[in-house]
This record gives sequence, structure tokens and C-alpha cells, in this order.
Amino acid sequence: MITAPARYPGRAQIDAYGNGGFRFAGMSHRGSILCLPSGIYAWPPTRPDEVSLQSLAPALTECDQLALLLLGTGRVGGPPARELSEGCARLGVALEAMDTGAACRTYNVLLAEARPVAAALLAVE
Repeated sequence: MITAPARYPGRAQIDAYGNGGFRFAGMSHRGSILCLPSGIYAWPPTRPDEVSLQSLAPALTECDQLALLLLGTGRVGGPPARELSEGCARLGVALEAMDTGAACRTYNVLLAEARPVAAALLAVE
């Protein structure tokens, strides 16, 4: 489903976020990212209202390797749209939305515990 190559193949912790992007695995990326079992990818959405099942499709194609998808919604957390929660639930993946900073920290902890987690993270300035 993902046509662009991974910015980083495989899993890596998020070292920093802010200034419109992220740092991970000794690299930096400007813009939003998807952190999946197969790699870390550029992700087009820039605002919570741009997040849809279609934009999450790359993550959902890896649902057999996931139990939880964290959604970093930018500076302010909020509940995910019902459509998103229900669509993920149909595939057996729990969706948890929170501000991007909390999502990065939670992702890092769960990744360190080798938990089946992915993250869709909106960049913040």
C-alpha cells in the first residue's frame, strides 16, 4: 500500500519532535510520519481533520502485526473521529488519540517493551 520507500526501514524510537518534524535513528524528517512495523514513512496529513481511514490505510495494511495504533493529533489531544475508531476496531486494532508529544512518549515506551504498536504522528511547530 505504501509506494514511497521508508525514511527508515524497521522500527526506531522517536528521539525528538517539534519545529515541524521529527528526529529518529540519527535522522530528521520535516512533516508528519507513520511509524509502522515495516518502517518509518512520510505521512501527508498536517491537521487532525485531514486524518481519515484512507490516510491511515498504510498502517491498517499491517494490522496483523498491530494491537494498538497511536494517533498524535498535534499540539492538542482529542478523541479520534468515530469513523476512525470503528474502522480500526473492525480490523482488530485499538486506536488511541492524544497530543503528538504524548503519542511519541507512549510509542517509545511500548516499542521498548516490544509491544505490537504503530504511531501516526502529526508534526508540530
